Amino acid sequence: MSDHFRYANGDSLEYWQAATEGRLVFQKCRDCGHVQFPPRHHCESCWKAELDWTQSAGRGEVESFTIVRRAPLPDFRDKVPYVVAAIAVEEGPRMLTNLVGDNALNVAVGDKVKVTFQPDKDGEILPQFELV
Repeated sequence: MSDHFRYANGDSLEYWQAATEGRLVFQKCRDCGHVQFPPRHHCESCWKAELDWTQSAGRGEVESFTIVRRAPLPDFRDKVPYVVAAIAVEEGPRMLTNLVGDNALNVAVGDKVKVTFQPDKDGEILPQFELV
């Protein structure tokens, strides 16, 4: 496993490392217990800098979505149509991510989803979700 991740910064390196292992993790505040995403250097709830990483069950629910049918850039031409969705994860955070899988275009608000890990065109592992 590489110590360099294209999407990582000092706050998110552990998140990206876990993704390469097929794990979804979030930061959890040791002081107030708040679970947050995206990673940052302090708790978004109480502003303390006492954060640990906690394993997610990788399950959630679709809050909203859009189906992209027209590529915004040439690199996306082979991907359309694709789904971008706001997912409420069981542990509390919300993630804006892709919905993937054979039936992704049949998505509806309220659908249950689970995390999956797929490489992008450069081989970087991305947490995404699929319908259950």
